[in-house]
Amino acid sequence: MIKQIPNLFTLLNLFFGCLAVVTSLQSGLTIVLDGYGEQLVEIPESIFMASIFIGIAAIIDFLDGFVARLFKATSEIGKQLDSLADVVSFGVAPSIIVYQFLRLSFAQQEGGLDVNTLWLMPAFIIPCCGAYRLARYNLDTQETSSFKGVPIPAVGLLIASYPIVYWYSGNANYLINLLRNQWFWYAIIILVSYLMVSTLPMLSLKFKGVSFKNLLPIILILLISFIAAFFVGWFAVTIGFITYVIVSLLFKN
Repeated sequence: MIKQIPNLFTLLNLFFGCLAVVTSLQSGLTIVLDGYGEQLVEIPESIFMASIFIGIAAIIDFLDGFVARLFKATSEIGKQLDSLADVVSFGVAPSIIVYQFLRLSFAQQEGGLDVNTLWLMPAFIIPCCGAYRLARYNLDTQETSSFKGVPIPAVGLLIASYPIVYWYSGNANYLINLLRNQWFWYAIIILVSYLMVSTLPMLSLKFKGVSFKNLLPIILILLISFIAAFFVGWFAVTIGFITYVIVSLLFKN
């Protein structure tokens, strides 16, 4: 029974991923009035709950590996189960967030509420690339101290940050306008999809001993992210993601 505890954590990851999917789907577009009585198309604030659930899933995803090592209960089924859960929590759920923001972006245009679904379909390239990346990872015995391509949880957390940025960016209208631009979302889709399926060396961010050389990449990522948080709030997650990619390439083995 003890050996099943890590698998229960993994299933809990999947559970919160499913909740993220549901809350993303429930966040349809609504008509609201601005300060001048003009009608605006808006996305409900409740979509940020999807971000919360994805964040919880990420914490559990980290813990299930820790618990598996603690109880010496690593198994092949646990590895496969973890990948299946990650596809939902960090692939499917975030792709629906992108889908909803694409709808919002087109809704800002005249007649945009009737946008052809073909313009929204690219959002689902993300889970497809994530699934491919996970399948490759499961078959690759060399991905230990570093990864080939960006891990799907990093992509999931990046996208999960955007509903929070949108609703809690204060007076940063440039961020709101950015997230209402469909070309921003197409760029995100292309970027994260490429980074996942690529073989670029990415840091695993696992502690390999307490030394300045091993800790320097983590220190740089955290430092730049914290500094960015003072200036751009939750958009610092994007800065941190970009920093992670750059630092990984600079400190590659």
